Amino acid sequence: MGRAVAELAEERGHVVHAIIGREENAGGAALTRERLAGVDAAIEFTRPDAVVANLERLIDAGIPTVTGTTGWSAELPRVARLVEARRGALLHAANFSVGVHLFLRAARDLAARFAGRPEFDSFILEEHHAAKVDAPSGTAAALRGRLREADPAREFPITSVRAGSIPGTHVVTYDGPHDTVALSHVARSRRGFAAGAVAAAEWLPGRAGVHDFEEMLFGGAG
Repeated sequence: MGRAVAELAEERGHVVHAIIGREENAGGAALTRERLAGVDAAIEFTRPDAVVANLERLIDAGIPTVTGTTGWSAELPRVARLVEARRGALLHAANFSVGVHLFLRAARDLAARFAGRPEFDSFILEEHHAAKVDAPSGTAAALRGRLREADPAREFPITSVRAGSIPGTHVVTYDGPHDTVALSHVARSRRGFAAGAVAAAEWLPGRAGVHDFEEMLFGGAG
């Protein structure tokens, strides 16, 4: 993701100030005010065990930050309090694909159509590359949340696959005695996620508080 973000940012006319890898950034140690001087926004894609320390250092340094790391939602209230105290800016999302966010809305609409039809079993399958740590994915969790909004009587169990170099696939299926209905999103490369992250980094400076990608895309409309 780091390479994809850097390539797209440069294609859009931005200057990449630094790319900081985990080898030099234990506990966010490389994210100093001096190192970040002149930076308009930071894009953070790391791991669940590194993200919170990174965000704390970036927020303390006054850098508007976009993060696509997943697996840390339990810490979001604490990070949000820090953003508020520092009058900072943070935009977080489990997925920066525009297509995914349209998919989530379509899935919610589909769930409303299937509500009250117990003859159909429903379930979610998500597949990602072997190096992805968290399972289920943040997008799968968001998908289940949208489905349950429209049909709280169903559980929507999630099956996760971690193999190969799959960028990301999410499928919600309704399987009945005579037919099957499925809605899917398949990412063909990481560039779609990178494009959304760069767009978010362009949008965030000048704003305060905690935001998400859907707010940026749809203005907070349901």
